[in-house]
Amino acid sequence: MTQQQPKPASIDWLVLTLYCVFVIAGLLCIYASVYSETNPDIYDMDKNYGKQLLWIVVSAFLGLLILLVDEKLFYAFAYGFYGITILMLLATFAIGAEIKGSSSWIRIGSFQIQPAEFAKFGTALALAKYLSGYNIDFKNWKVKAISMAIIALPMAIILLQNETGSALVFASFSLVLYREGLPGWLLVVGVLLAVLGVMALLIKPLYIIIGLAVIAIAFLAMVRRTQLLVFLTIGMVIFASAYVSSIDYVFENVMQAHQRTRINVLLGKEVDLKGAGYNVQQSLIAIGSGGPIGKGFLEGTQNKFRFVPEQSTDFIFCTIGEEFGFLGSLLFISLYMLFLWRLMVMAERQRNKFNRIYGYSLVSILFFHFLINIGMTLGLMPVIGIPLPFFSYGGSALLSFTILLFIFIRLDANRVNELKSFD
Repeated sequence: MTQQQPKPASIDWLVLTLYCVFVIAGLLCIYASVYSETNPDIYDMDKNYGKQLLWIVVSAFLGLLILLVDEKLFYAFAYGFYGITILMLLATFAIGAEIKGSSSWIRIGSFQIQPAEFAKFGTALALAKYLSGYNIDFKNWKVKAISMAIIALPMAIILLQNETGSALVFASFSLVLYREGLPGWLLVVGVLLAVLGVMALLIKPLYIIIGLAVIAIAFLAMVRRTQLLVFLTIGMVIFASAYVSSIDYVFENVMQAHQRTRINVLLGKEVDLKGAGYNVQQSLIAIGSGGPIGKGFLEGTQNKFRFVPEQSTDFIFCTIGEEFGFLGSLLFISLYMLFLWRLMVMAERQRNKFNRIYGYSLVSILFFHFLINIGMTLGLMPVIGIPLPFFSYGGSALLSFTILLFIFIRLDANRVNELKSFD
């Protein structure tokens, strides 16, 4: 069978255009965040914006290459890509370089590669291939377990590298599993456990346990009791009580000191404007000072005087807020939501299950990054150090997100020619 090259009309140009807008806007924001009047050359490879420009060129070439290859390659070698990314993750334990307390980097000359970023598209491909396989029924608990293992393996390795933020991104794959038939009650349980975990950090566990017992007694008093329902209710209370009681131990003995401080600052239990809370405080000042329309490009004082640490990476959104104001931030968020919506439309129109699952994996990863990153800059989420896709400085992140996106654009471009299954 001859390879079907994508026709220009079959490519989703809205998504491609938005990608280009985001990458160019991201470069300008990086330039603004480290701008110096004494050295304004955007091609300076000693500056973050010069390096980012190089990564943009490499990413554009790689994206074009992906559009030209046979889309069946991604299905055929999905497990191979997954295996390579796992080996890259394991390689960091032998040849990894420690940067900012994390041993998740591989140094190549003057550049650093973070395998955790590439593990995202490897996991997306492997999960899509497994769940789209012949005679795979997601109602089967064995299928659920294997799917979760595919996600959990890279997540566990990244946690061992002390890269908590990148590891948490893999939790976004739960949305993909939900789309493929994961019972809704499991997601509800997950949300309730998260709420209980936060409550356990704010309220003494004994009071929470008493509250759970009261709720359980009231519930059993209002419903028609059966022996099974009584045992289930008691079992749930015991499990929840044990979980709540364990939160304090994990918080004090498993989490690192800087992680505990960040959570305490977020929850309002500590005020540390010169330490853990400094980044967020300066970010809020920068965003707030932008006002309705912003101070103008390259006119941000928080940018010029380097008040916000990591401003070209984790806190890039505050550059948008300061220099382009509320309206610029609203426009950015609106365009990003349009981008995610369009990707969901593309995922739903796929005739092939592999393509659909991969598409939802892409949407879930981008949405998680978008939500957490902006939440960090606004002080609504703990600072866990994950980039804003296509905007934040970083070659590994830009390459990874570009690969993720262009694989899906390539799969979608051939949807008219594809059969119901690759099998």
